[in-house]
Amino acid sequence: MEGNFEETNKLPELKLDAKQAQGFLSFFKTLPNDSRAVRFFDRKDYYTAHGENSVFIAQTYYHTTTALRQIGSGANALSSVSISKNMFETIVRDLLLERNDHTVELYEGSGSNWRLVKAGSPGNIGSFEDVLFANNEMQDTPVVVSLFLSFQESRCVVGMAYVDLTRRVLGLAEFLDDSRFTNLESSLVAIGAKECIFPAESGKSNECKSLYESLERCGVMTTERSRQEFKGRDLESDLKRLVKGNIEPVRDLISGFELATPALGALLSFSELLSDEGNYGNFTIRRYDISGFMRLDSAAMRALNVMESKTDANKNFSLFGLMNRTCTAGMGKRLLHMWLKQPLVDLNEITMRLDIVQCFVEEAGLRQDLRQHLKRISDVERLVRSLERRRGGLQHIIKLYQSTIRLPFIKTSLQQYTGEFSSLISKRYIKRLEALSDADHLGKFIDLVEYSVDLDQLENGEYMISSSYDATLSSLKDQKELLEQQIHELHKKTAIELDLPVDKALKLDKAAQYGHVFRITKKEEPKIRKKLTTQFLVLETRKDGVKFTNTKLKKLGDQYQSVVDDYKSCQKELVDRVVQTVASFSEVFEELAGMLSEMDVLLSFADLAASCPTPYCRPEVTSSDVGDIVLEGSRHPCVEAQDWVNFIPNDCRLMRGESWFQIITGPNMGGKSTFIRQVGVTVLMAQVGSFVPCDKASVSIRDCIFARVGAGDCQLRGVSTFMQEMLETASILKGATDKSLIIIDELGRGTSTYDGFGLAWAICEHLVQVKKAPTLFATHFHELTALAQANSEVAGNTVGVANFHVSAHIDTESRKLTMLYKVEPGACDQSFGIHVAEFANFPESVVALAREKAAELEDFSPPSIVINNEESGKRKSREDDAEEVSRGAARAHKFLKEFAEMPLDKMELKDSLKRLHELKEELEKDDVGCHWLKQFL
Repeated sequence: MEGNFEETNKLPELKLDAKQAQGFLSFFKTLPNDSRAVRFFDRKDYYTAHGENSVFIAQTYYHTTTALRQIGSGANALSSVSISKNMFETIVRDLLLERNDHTVELYEGSGSNWRLVKAGSPGNIGSFEDVLFANNEMQDTPVVVSLFLSFQESRCVVGMAYVDLTRRVLGLAEFLDDSRFTNLESSLVAIGAKECIFPAESGKSNECKSLYESLERCGVMTTERSRQEFKGRDLESDLKRLVKGNIEPVRDLISGFELATPALGALLSFSELLSDEGNYGNFTIRRYDISGFMRLDSAAMRALNVMESKTDANKNFSLFGLMNRTCTAGMGKRLLHMWLKQPLVDLNEITMRLDIVQCFVEEAGLRQDLRQHLKRISDVERLVRSLERRRGGLQHIIKLYQSTIRLPFIKTSLQQYTGEFSSLISKRYIKRLEALSDADHLGKFIDLVEYSVDLDQLENGEYMISSSYDATLSSLKDQKELLEQQIHELHKKTAIELDLPVDKALKLDKAAQYGHVFRITKKEEPKIRKKLTTQFLVLETRKDGVKFTNTKLKKLGDQYQSVVDDYKSCQKELVDRVVQTVASFSEVFEELAGMLSEMDVLLSFADLAASCPTPYCRPEVTSSDVGDIVLEGSRHPCVEAQDWVNFIPNDCRLMRGESWFQIITGPNMGGKSTFIRQVGVTVLMAQVGSFVPCDKASVSIRDCIFARVGAGDCQLRGVSTFMQEMLETASILKGATDKSLIIIDELGRGTSTYDGFGLAWAICEHLVQVKKAPTLFATHFHELTALAQANSEVAGNTVGVANFHVSAHIDTESRKLTMLYKVEPGACDQSFGIHVAEFANFPESVVALAREKAAELEDFSPPSIVINNEESGKRKSREDDAEEVSRGAARAHKFLKEFAEMPLDKMELKDSLKRLHELKEELEKDDVGCHWLKQFL
């Protein structure tokens, strides 16, 4: 996050006298040591941070340590930094929404008396919502997860519980997982986990190393808790208080779990839900089914650019940024966030979404009307939650009221539609709107607001209870108005007595210190000085004039202030009563929020599909057991949305038994990576319920998308490029099924050519013969294309391996390479790496030497360069004699066996080296006349 360097020149001044400083230092020493906690101290006009926190803030956000100041001296000196209110909001937003390695604490007080008033973490931001979303929409819902694990040989049973504090949802799940925690990772991605707790002891076992790595890949903050907290005791009685409705279904649900219940018990303790009575009766609890959605792990989310990143050049770089055309204040964004992490696998659900999107695409007028109405809808979910927690006021109620009175307009627009999907629109929206808006539900809410709130005062920015709502309030208002009238009459009478024009010369002010006072300019004061000293009491003489009062004004002013105080107190009591009443409508508003946010997202899909320069099409979706993945005129939605791109579409035909496994070869920068990613993105969009960037599309539902794309070092975790590549591939080999979609790009480049090719071939064979999932495998190992021929000769093969390549044109005279970005059938017959080096303006001498060395090292002679699809030059293979290979392999096997049988753990180092030298000498004697064995050596 970029800090504002200029802020360092505008730092609030740290104002503490010696006594205050000493008191604060004594308090600060009593705070427990917590390396993850960033503690802020509210000093009314500004904030401060101290100790290690101050250094962290100065370096991370101010980018300079010159912002640091010292409190105290000598050994007691404490480094400190002052923070403006705007900078405080920026820092808290970054710590809780962007990072995953800190918690935040806010203290209030003075001297040595300070108390913790707010605490937050990436998974529990409730107490800081007013800071985080004062000027920003809440577009994601943080979730806290609790894990309780049981290891069984090479597998692990995962007990998982989670809480979504925004939607008031508790979830439970239990499932088997592999050593890479493949299922857990996709579950964390799907539910949007930001923080995870688990028993402290479990983190010490070797099995949990990969758990930490999985949590880190997902960007989840980890918190260890005492094992004593992970127990299911009293869980039923706790849930009885929290969960709305009958306890019997809840009892039946939790009885079906063994490990998830202790995880839930620890989660309730950690999130302190029971300490806030506003939570009672407002939560729902459900079973989370890991097979209910398409699984996406963190590698797939990154490879397909599903979510926004701070490195994105513009919003269209990510699928979320491109598809987010929502209109409601936050609700639609959060639902889109969730849908993209939870693509559907139920054909009926997908079809229903596509039907509604098609309706909105075909009816442009309806789409525009509804989007205009939804722009007037507030964030109903957050408003209701604030009211339930008794943190809301009349302003929240008015926003709900203003959203509610838009519903008739939305219903009228929907009723005008009479097209193909009118029965679905009626069932999904119109009838539900009618039920929610009737006299017993939101109709009653509207009546309550119009009767209890003074709507006329809204134009003045005032939120007040109407005086007609309560007899006491009405009486106090009458008294207040009567006293105001008497004060104004006294003002006029005094002006006459002093012979001064009312308001022009003699003004009536209301000062915080004195209440109602008269004021005249210093210029007028000499004219009435005698009367001032005899009939009035002068309170203050300043540049802006002289303030004075008399007995009558002071008496009336005191009476007025007393009535105003009573009026405000009565207002507050009535506001609390109205808030409590409105909170009883929470279930109605939650259903309304769900319906409106769904409509908002589907309208967003339709707007994207209809407004692109090349329109999207409706995909034909089939169940996972039947159908193929056929994309005609397919485009990458994010790439084609860039201003500088003229995208060239391509067809993809993943056909069962023919081309279910595709090996794609071709030059660097030729479009291989973009092509295989766009297939993954298109399948994901189809299962989310969106139209797709194709001329025509048919998609067989996939239960998971696995992606191994791009090389990225993880040195901070001690993981090299190649190890990261192998770990991601291991997840694919363990977690994929025949109903998955696999995307692999450039596998095996992080090691030697022979090792890499061997691994790539073995992985391909495993995927073809065992997993049988549709796969796009982009590679520079041209020799892999022989797999298609080898596979076709295997009896009973049902997958079908096909070769494709991205085409390029080489001019025979200039040897210049031109990328055509078209994916065509057949293998690529040559490598273009040296041509790409020419693109990068390598020195001619380097390019020439590269060609020379490549020719020497090629197992095959360099192919001739041809144009216009002429037959490529024939490769001449240099094969060893079969008998020689057999003899050499037998001798090599003997050498390896003798080496393996050496008792190295019992031998001295010098003896080991001596014996190894003897074995090598014997082998070298036998390699005479054996070309294969020489290569082995």
